[in-house]
Amino acid sequence: MKLILPVEVAEELIPHLPSDTAVVRVNSEGNLDGDATDAEIYFSWFFLKPNILHKVLAAAPQLRWHHAPNAGVNHILTPIYLERNLILTNGAGVHAIPIAEFVITYMLAYAKKLHQLYTFQAEHSWQRGFQTQDLWDATLLIIGAGSIGQEIAARAKPFGMRIYGSRRHPEPLPNFDKVVGANEWRSLLSEAHYVVIATPLTQETKGLIDAEVLHSMRHDAYLINIARGAVVDEPALLEALKENQIAGAALDTLFTEPLPPESPFWSLNNVFVTPHCSGHSPRVKERSLALFLDNLTRYRHNQPLRNVVDKNAGY
Repeated sequence: MKLILPVEVAEELIPHLPSDTAVVRVNSEGNLDGDATDAEIYFSWFFLKPNILHKVLAAAPQLRWHHAPNAGVNHILTPIYLERNLILTNGAGVHAIPIAEFVITYMLAYAKKLHQLYTFQAEHSWQRGFQTQDLWDATLLIIGAGSIGQEIAARAKPFGMRIYGSRRHPEPLPNFDKVVGANEWRSLLSEAHYVVIATPLTQETKGLIDAEVLHSMRHDAYLINIARGAVVDEPALLEALKENQIAGAALDTLFTEPLPPESPFWSLNNVFVTPHCSGHSPRVKERSLALFLDNLTRYRHNQPLRNVVDKNAGY
């Protein structure tokens, strides 16, 4: 059995591979260090560009299974890719813990006015009496109750929050007070103090958070996007923030990244911009390799793989 492995982690993986496997390494430009014509498995790495992916596919006509470390695979599902009958698995879950911790950070930073407190410290100003908020008894709506959404709920519940979630196939989930279908969450917007976008980017979710959604939110609601920038209609969000239709937003993902220096999102006082870093953790690589190796064992024993992507749904 022959595998195509990314140079970034190949040397760490090779000692854990079965003795009857052969390895071809691929670098970030799609250059291979051996013959991949009979390769059966491809493990890509982060920041994979479609043209590089297509280069690897062309070099490996017998490829059967592709594992991507990302949770989102919208950049992978190109028409050229979909022509190949590949099993695609993704890295759903490997980023869930750091992202969930970031979401709690965003909510606490907003509720406890950390920006204002940092300003007071910088000004050497001992100010008291300004109002902060509790997370206790606040309502959190998580649009996308998948692996990330469930980790968010697990950390938010001990704060005493009321937690609603949505997913394509709704079912009761630990830490959620209510889980509704993918098209039913709009009816909950009027109750939500915090709205977290944790849904994959697909044709159905592109521009999902539009002017109508923003107008349906509470005026004191705080929007958090740790999914993909294109899920949000950014001109509509910008207007809602400028007009104080909602209280504010924490944006870790935006339509254009890096965010241009001239973007008005940088300077709005009710926006917290972070550079798509909520999923960063020194343990992400460890979790990614462990997931791939577990799936490799499953693949060799004809067992169901974890995180198989529904290419029609996009996740």
